[in-house]
Amino acid sequence: MTERPAQRTPNRQLAALIAEAGFSNAGLARRVDQLGLEHGLDLRYDKTSVTRWLRGQQPRGTTPALIAEVFTRRLGRRLTAQDLGLDACAPVYAGLEFAGSPEEAVDIVGGLWRKDSGSHAELRKIAFTPAGLVVPSRDWLIGRADEKVARTEVPVRIPAQGRPATPRTSVPADPSRRRPPAERGPGQRVTGGDLAALRSVGELFRTLDDRYGGGHARQALVRYLEHEVEPMLRGTYGEQAGRRLFAAAADLTRLAGWTSYDIAAHGLAQRYFVQALRLSQAAGDRAYGSYVLVTMSRQAVYLGHGREAVQLARVAQQGVGTSAPPVVQTLLHAAEARAHGVLGEVRACTAALVRAERALGAARPGDEVPHWARFFDEAQLADEFGHCHRDLQQFRAAAQHAERSLHLRAPAYARSRLFCRVVLATARLGLGELDQACQLAAEAAGQAAEMRSVRATEYVRDFERRLEPYRDAAPVRGYRDRVAALG
Repeated sequence: MTERPAQRTPNRQLAALIAEAGFSNAGLARRVDQLGLEHGLDLRYDKTSVTRWLRGQQPRGTTPALIAEVFTRRLGRRLTAQDLGLDACAPVYAGLEFAGSPEEAVDIVGGLWRKDSGSHAELRKIAFTPAGLVVPSRDWLIGRADEKVARTEVPVRIPAQGRPATPRTSVPADPSRRRPPAERGPGQRVTGGDLAALRSVGELFRTLDDRYGGGHARQALVRYLEHEVEPMLRGTYGEQAGRRLFAAAADLTRLAGWTSYDIAAHGLAQRYFVQALRLSQAAGDRAYGSYVLVTMSRQAVYLGHGREAVQLARVAQQGVGTSAPPVVQTLLHAAEARAHGVLGEVRACTAALVRAERALGAARPGDEVPHWARFFDEAQLADEFGHCHRDLQQFRAAAQHAERSLHLRAPAYARSRLFCRVVLATARLGLGELDQACQLAAEAAGQAAEMRSVRATEYVRDFERRLEPYRDAAPVRGYRDRVAALG
């Protein structure tokens, strides 16, 4: 790689961090190269490259951001290129930062919305990084709600000549960053009607996601965030309205992440979840933050990162303590159970399921339940049990719980029913009931073909991989013929 001419002074900041991290020059170069490969970059640095950086030469392009990310992963705290004595550049991992203030959080998430709603297809190809879960979850756990989120009008000033000046509002310095311009004017006051609309929009997109998959209306949701929600966040509002606004923005941002996850844009989804977590802190909503962490845990389970998933679920539990409603406690324990299940940890999984069942049993009619947790009922808990027992290869129990969930689950949760049907098919297969397994899976495959959901397709493919030992059996041939006819 071509480097810039050497500076006159050695890079002592980089030298100090190399010593702290315990890297050799060759080890640092190797890690930068490996991280570059995650982004399709063939860098080929070596120990001589690092020696040149230590002497003061500046790496080009995105390499400073890659080097900073290597140290962030190693040391467990967010570091920038400037912290390493390197030139600033656009961070490769933009979106994984846990902002230091509400204003910075709006800047980060607003930039993410704008990039995603444009033609930046590469944004949806960014890799998921387990190391990117550590700093945000830690910062949320030890952090507190921001003291002030209000953005109010600047008081009228009385100039020396006695004429009142035109009132000014706290608006961004460059409102032209939003494109195309939103109908809402910069600095406009956020009303109760605006906040009610955000809640309604969230319910609409949640319903579309449940029925038709994340790919159906994801782009419309992102454009709504860019053109409606960002101008509100940059508008004017008092403390109470501001907290509600940040809560609504967190909910919609988490949903944008959830729909991205559903179409297998995993790195993008991870960034949305991190920003939703930060927005929930600005809202002062600890319980919702725990829900975001559970969402992150579920993505980690899906991608096979069970240990990270366990840690996220436990951080969520620690962050809310025993103050959350029973339904929320159920949700948190069920997430931990799923993580233990994918790791094959029978005792830990069973213990978490027992805690989840007890928590749901403690719920009473009339309990106040956050709107985002109302989906978690007996049907959902039975679904969690079914998934866990499937992962532990306890197929008879998996079949019993999956059947119960399908019996209780409302048709509106079409994708969840599809997942549960595949779990039931897998359990039937594990019990040797090949005909029933193929019948159930064929129904699920037909439903997946009607959805825009990579997860739905992958559930079906996972079942098909399990069919390989029986590929010459008549039920399997019949299944393949039915699925082929869907194409």
